Amino acid sequence: MFRRAFWFTTGAAAGVWATTKVQRKLRSLAPDALAVRAADKAVDTGHRLKEFALDVRAGMAQRESELNDALGLDVPPDGESAGRLPGRPPGHQLGPAQQPGRTRPYDRNEDH
Repeated sequence: MFRRAFWFTTGAAAGVWATTKVQRKLRSLAPDALAVRAADKAVDTGHRLKEFALDVRAGMAQRESELNDALGLDVPPDGESAGRLPGRPPGHQLGPAQQPGRTRPYDRNEDH
C-alpha cells in the first residue's frame, strides 16, 4: 500500500511539473510575448548601435588629432606661415602658372 501511494504521489507530481512546464512554454510562444521579446531585442540593438557610433566618433577624433600633430596643422598660425602648407619651405613662392587665377601659357590638352 505504501508503494502504491508513493508511485501515485510521484506520478501526480511529475504530471503537475510537466503541465506547468508546457504551460510556461506555450505562454512564452504566444504572439504578445513574442512581440514584447522582439521589441526588447530591437531596443537593445539600438543601444548597441548608438554605443558603436560613439566609439567610432571618438576614434575618428583621436585619429584626426594624431594626424594634425603629425602634419603640424595644430600649430597656431603666425604672420609668416599663415597661408603656407606644412610641407613647403618658408621662402617658397608659387610659380606664375601656379598662381591663383592665372592660366598656363601653353596647355597640352587645349586642342583635344
